[in-house]
Amino acid sequence: MTEQRPLGSGFGPATTAAEVIAGEDLGGKVAIVTGGYSGLGLVAARTLAEAGAEVVVPARDRAKAQAAVQGGAPLQLEQLDLMDPASIDGFAQRFLDSRRPLHLLINSAGIMAPPLMRDARGYESQFSTNHLGHFQLTARLWPALKKAGGARVVQVSSRGHARGGVTLEDVNYERRPYEGWEGYAQSKSANILFALELDARGQADGVRAFSLHPGGIMTNLGRFTPAEHLRAFDIIDDQGKPVVDPARDRKSPEQGAATIVWCAVSPQLEGKGGVYCEDCDIAAAAPADGSTGAGVRPWAIDPQIARELWALSERLTGVRFL
Repeated sequence: MTEQRPLGSGFGPATTAAEVIAGEDLGGKVAIVTGGYSGLGLVAARTLAEAGAEVVVPARDRAKAQAAVQGGAPLQLEQLDLMDPASIDGFAQRFLDSRRPLHLLINSAGIMAPPLMRDARGYESQFSTNHLGHFQLTARLWPALKKAGGARVVQVSSRGHARGGVTLEDVNYERRPYEGWEGYAQSKSANILFALELDARGQADGVRAFSLHPGGIMTNLGRFTPAEHLRAFDIIDDQGKPVVDPARDRKSPEQGAATIVWCAVSPQLEGKGGVYCEDCDIAAAAPADGSTGAGVRPWAIDPQIARELWALSERLTGVRFL
């Protein structure tokens, strides 16, 4: 595993996705970006496509996605519902049937702090969508990732992981009271732990994995959060407009997508993996009781917890990596 310590990348909080990818030619590369039809995912998908990559964007509602992606570099829309195992398998099989390698898999789709909802299996919606759906998707696409002869998987996590780790004995809130932000923190810690273990397992096949915090950005992810809470978090101002102040981790979508794109394509990360990143650099390791949101907490980069989460994820999905 790469050391969890900043590289001194030369980028920073105000860097944009376009600045990160400047000079990169992704011609011949194939990417999948979940959540690639809105918010940060759309900026990341378009940035990769403009650099020459063939970009596939899976969406639960293709008509809505089609309207959102009009204009700009072309994106290939496909059907996918991350809370539906059959839908995940169907999408992955269609991609495998195309016999294309997969160079970049960006797992960006997610939900944040909704009321308690469950998928058809009874799994809590944030853990199902943000973690288990992407776990199954990555597993099903594994042959295409190996075929690339050098691939990256990017997990979009959040500083929200600092609110708490994964409660392995009750991930689906069957025996404890549900709290939306706690569930979000659990799912975002799971994203980081998944990248850690995926990198350890995938390195021999040329697949490296990264996780990241994009920044505080006003996107559709906040649809379950009341406006008064967004104002209290300083995400929107009194007029309801997004706050952009990258020095305080309040970013535009172009700035927020920068770390996603940096993890996906930066030559500075060649030969590295398994690390959590922010502001277009590897983040520092932070203590459990850290007073700021910056850095990654111990429970999200513990290899033993990562292995236990992997085993639990296999049991809950019935899926193994081949």
